[in-house]
Amino acid sequence: MYQDLRDFISVLEKKKLLQRVQVEVSRDLEITEIADRIIKQKGIPMSHRGTGPALLFENVTGFKIPVLINAFGTEERMALALGVNSLNDLTKQVQDLISDLIDSPARGGGLLDKLKVLPKLMDLSSKLFPKIVRSGPCQEVIIKDKLSLAPTGSGLDKFPILKCWPQDAGRYITLPLVFTKNPENGKRNCGIYRMQVFDQTTTPDSIGTSGMHWQRHKDGARHFANAQKKGLDKIDVAVAIGPDPAVSFAGAVPLPPDVDEMILAGYLRGAAVEMVKCQTIDLEVPANAEIILEGYVKTNEKQMEGPFGDHTGFYSLPEEYPVFHLTCITHRKDPIYQTMVVGRPPMEDCFIGLAIERMFLPLIKMYLPEVVDIHMPFEGVFHNLLLVSIKKSYPGHARKVMHALWGMGQAMFSKVIVVVDNNVNIHDTGEVVWKVLNNIDPQRDLEFALGPVDVLDHASREIGYGSKVGIDATRKMKEEGFTRPWPDEMTIPPEIKMLVDKKWGEIWKF
Repeated sequence: MYQDLRDFISVLEKKKLLQRVQVEVSRDLEITEIADRIIKQKGIPMSHRGTGPALLFENVTGFKIPVLINAFGTEERMALALGVNSLNDLTKQVQDLISDLIDSPARGGGLLDKLKVLPKLMDLSSKLFPKIVRSGPCQEVIIKDKLSLAPTGSGLDKFPILKCWPQDAGRYITLPLVFTKNPENGKRNCGIYRMQVFDQTTTPDSIGTSGMHWQRHKDGARHFANAQKKGLDKIDVAVAIGPDPAVSFAGAVPLPPDVDEMILAGYLRGAAVEMVKCQTIDLEVPANAEIILEGYVKTNEKQMEGPFGDHTGFYSLPEEYPVFHLTCITHRKDPIYQTMVVGRPPMEDCFIGLAIERMFLPLIKMYLPEVVDIHMPFEGVFHNLLLVSIKKSYPGHARKVMHALWGMGQAMFSKVIVVVDNNVNIHDTGEVVWKVLNNIDPQRDLEFALGPVDVLDHASREIGYGSKVGIDATRKMKEEGFTRPWPDEMTIPPEIKMLVDKKWGEIWKF
């Protein structure tokens, strides 16, 4: 796998999947418009979406630091980033891992069976668990004081951080890997939480401040709340920008609480993640990252953050969030600033979401073996629409699956869950719409529920709380009150299809 982000960039360039942009561009709105045009390929049918290259802007007005964007902006590049031929291979990898590490020992095999699994466990342990190293490229340059920043002023002004959309409250770091430790048990967490750059420096030991957008359901916010409960006045925070692709992806994956994302990254990259201790705080960060921001968040301080043009395609509105105080910057001698623009789908983050979807399918099937497939269409912006196909076995089966998913991790945010039979291709939106609209009686087949919703859902009755609906579009049973005959779909017999196939060359002359 890739040693670092530069290694990935080199592969993208060799495969002609990256374009260097040497025309001078502004970090304010202009890069957003370019990236949006490239990823959406405006004027091209949606069936060809996401075909534009990764972009490396080498001439950003006022900066010598290049900006990398759209690195993960296609299925091909997302698969390449994770070292698989297709994202469906990721599904198989996880299935095989579950089979090797859970099924075999759990079924009570003999000593010989357990010994067969042991080498794989040993190999995994060397790949999974992060390693502490004495130094790394991310600390080639160390800045701890304001004098070192002259004439840039605030420490964050050193980097070409984007203003993405016109109504954004400022410039935002949109792809930060935010590291914290749970004050209760010392377990590490890494998540991606946007950071609005604030203008002022608020304390003598700070060289810059920003918002820390810890949504209430995220592990970073949980660590913050645990620090408050313990009476701590602050919590250490480190931010990594531009590590290798597997590390970036792992930070986006919604793992269970206190499961270290760096273990997942080690599995994906096939080698342990090397971590280096920070200079001013008690945290470790990926040694191969381009840029590291060290600092802290006070537990009794919040500031208005937003608005921000979000992945829903709408602005998320201002709200109070904690403040990150920057105490130290470390970076490579010639750092690359990696970022992404979120907005109306499709955007780069859609393909990260697609990879997460493929990876989580085997885990969902562990608990719900009746599930055949799941899909979150890009237009549903992850939380608005979840399609599920099942092997239906009994009355109410679809409703059981809906409620199980609403109780499972971040699937609880799914505003609309649509359940169909296993013969529906849920990756074909046209087929799904056709089947669902033909198969439902709205009064009978809609299941409403109240519960937690995504805080970015601007239509919910309260922030983070609202209603959800499940749609049972499966074939109905008599026990479900359906007594009418269910019609067959119209299809041409296979032998007729083959007969026409043989004649097609003579029939189709255009």
